[in-house]
Amino acid sequence: MAITFSDLHTEAGLKSLDVFLSGKAYISGDHLTKDDVKVYAAVLEKPGSHFPNASKWYSCVSSHLAKSFPGKAVGVRVGCQGAPVEAAPKEVKEAAPAGDDDDDLDLFGDETEEEKKAAEEREAAVKASSKKKESGKSSVLLDVKPWDDETDMKKLEEAVRSIEMPGLLWGASKLAPVGYGIKKLQIMMTIVDDLVSVDSLIEERLTVEPISEYVQSCDIVAFNKI
Repeated sequence: MAITFSDLHTEAGLKSLDVFLSGKAYISGDHLTKDDVKVYAAVLEKPGSHFPNASKWYSCVSSHLAKSFPGKAVGVRVGCQGAPVEAAPKEVKEAAPAGDDDDDLDLFGDETEEEKKAAEEREAAVKASSKKKESGKSSVLLDVKPWDDETDMKKLEEAVRSIEMPGLLWGASKLAPVGYGIKKLQIMMTIVDDLVSVDSLIEERLTVEPISEYVQSCDIVAFNKI
């Protein structure tokens, strides 16, 4: 299934991409795929240093495209210098030379109906960016870490779920090993974007008393628009 992100022309969209790329080299794992090229095309410019994961990923994709299609990768930057460019088509398509291995990655094959629809939706989003939008929802996965192996994880989870506020709905959870007998709580939540700030939830509710008796720290593992 193709991976897509919404509103990559906004700070919120870039933040969701940056969170998603935490611990990853590319969108779908350790190798460049067509998903990377699609998302790369939707990002208007290289993310700033306050989005370190997205910025590093953008540079890696830019470098790969510059090497694969010299002179044709528009706006690509390798290191700190701009790569030579020609005319600026919106999308670059290159036919694979005859005799290429069938297993080679086809980054610029014909667009599917799903990809065309996604491109149209992105264009519509850019045009409507100045208009007031209806509040959306996001799905967030949190890592909640205890102080030590003696922390009562049942009480820790009860303390986390005790937080109630408009626009917040707790979901499924599980315990995952960290090491040295310590386990962390992984828990899903659904939020209404205009009502709940995940950063504020962590800093002002999850890591202060009385919950801080059980919780040492919280990290955002995944942040996706619904």
